[in-house]
Amino acid sequence: MIVKNEEATLRRCLESVQGIVNEIVIIDTGSKDNTREIARSYRAKVYDFEWTGSFADARNFALQHSTSDWNLILDADEYITNDCRETIRNFIGRYHALGRIKIVSKFVDQEGTGYAHSFATRLFPSGLFYQGRIHEQVQSDLPRIKLNVEVQHDGYYQKNKSDRNIPILEQEIKQHPNDPYFYYQIAKEYTGLQQDQLAYKSLVRANELLTRKEAYAPNVIVAYMYAIVATQNWEEGLKVIEREHIYLYDYADFHFVSGVFFLDLILSDPEKYIAYLPRIEQSYLSCLEIGENEKYDNVIGTGSFKALYNLGVFNEVMGKMDNAVEYYKQSASYHYQPAINRLNISR
Repeated sequence: MIVKNEEATLRRCLESVQGIVNEIVIIDTGSKDNTREIARSYRAKVYDFEWTGSFADARNFALQHSTSDWNLILDADEYITNDCRETIRNFIGRYHALGRIKIVSKFVDQEGTGYAHSFATRLFPSGLFYQGRIHEQVQSDLPRIKLNVEVQHDGYYQKNKSDRNIPILEQEIKQHPNDPYFYYQIAKEYTGLQQDQLAYKSLVRANELLTRKEAYAPNVIVAYMYAIVATQNWEEGLKVIEREHIYLYDYADFHFVSGVFFLDLILSDPEKYIAYLPRIEQSYLSCLEIGENEKYDNVIGTGSFKALYNLGVFNEVMGKMDNAVEYYKQSASYHYQPAINRLNISR
């Protein structure tokens, strides 16, 4: 782990790995609180590291101090939530590969609180190291295998780290001007700051550079669509949907943002775009047909309760209250609060 001023969350993280790991190596980059004391109370080996502006440098410094044959990487704002000790032991006993664990990230959305899941390479044999100043990646040609290890992450929930992240990403873009990954990541920072035009411009560039072989390519396209909605580039959005609907036919997040797009498109000019009205319902029905799965990194609910709720709203606006109530009930069965609220209002 690398840490700085993490006394609020570090204990939760270290508690979650008790009985799973043999050794805890923590690199502190300048804490002024009780981070070091908390770490040492869990018998962690704590080393100081002068921050260089590169997360890879700090990660690699930690790996150099590990004496274990395998390394599990976590951040202080993460914690393991499932019983995965045997999963990890079986993996390291059977494979010479990299383990991708499930990260469930908490974020603020229009309805209040949302969750997205992604898979990240966090378990790997010794001798491997990171590359990249930010959003650093393990460098290896070994196969990457998904593991049933689930981690909750709330480090970006109601927090802003853009002052730190954007300058580092600007450096990466300057050094790697044809890498779509960094344009995508800086666009996410701009979106969090509600700087929609800057996010849009970065995503235009990221989309231009995609080969479609990148694991994150579907996420770039979905982010691009949300930026198109935010900046009201309607004709461009229509082209993107037409171009990508076959490539992303089984990605619920793509169909979900398509539904959002078609609604806002029609509201922008009903006379011009009313022919697209059926596409709203079709988009959300496609989400339900796909359902919730882990093929892609996605927002939890786009294949279930969020799509059901939006179908409820659509039917309510269309005056089909019986259908709306049924969709709201199905969405509410997932304990989705906006659907519960709509049911209470409709009674």
